[in-house]
Amino acid sequence: MLEINITNISDWENAAAQLITWAGERRKFAFYGEIGAGKTTFIQAICRYLGVGDYVASPTFALVHEYAGSGAQRVYHLDLYRLRNIQEALDIGIEEYLDGPDYCFIEWPELIEPLLPEDIVRVKIAADSNSHRKVVIL
Repeated sequence: MLEINITNISDWENAAAQLITWAGERRKFAFYGEIGAGKTTFIQAICRYLGVGDYVASPTFALVHEYAGSGAQRVYHLDLYRLRNIQEALDIGIEEYLDGPDYCFIEWPELIEPLLPEDIVRVKIAADSNSHRKVVIL
């Protein structure tokens, strides 16, 4: 387990480096937290750390955004908030993202818990105030 305290917006950059280092070879990440907790902000910082040059936005309506990281690595950012059932996740090919070799960052993963790999990195973000966040990584 790793705990990170965020006290200002620039702390997310350091947290991104800590997360990727702590995760080692694991490339699948599930992000938990209320609306506005900082899931997308954290994923944006992680993508910058991984060399993504594009603007990273929440894929709430598209469900999935694909980015090119440094080298040949691909980075997938999924937002499952709008899905109603696990079949919709299967219909968008969730298993291909989970089984593939690329980085995969999933917001609102609760619906697909039965499909998540055992070794997925779970990132829980809680807002203590407007600018303070507690990040727990399991």
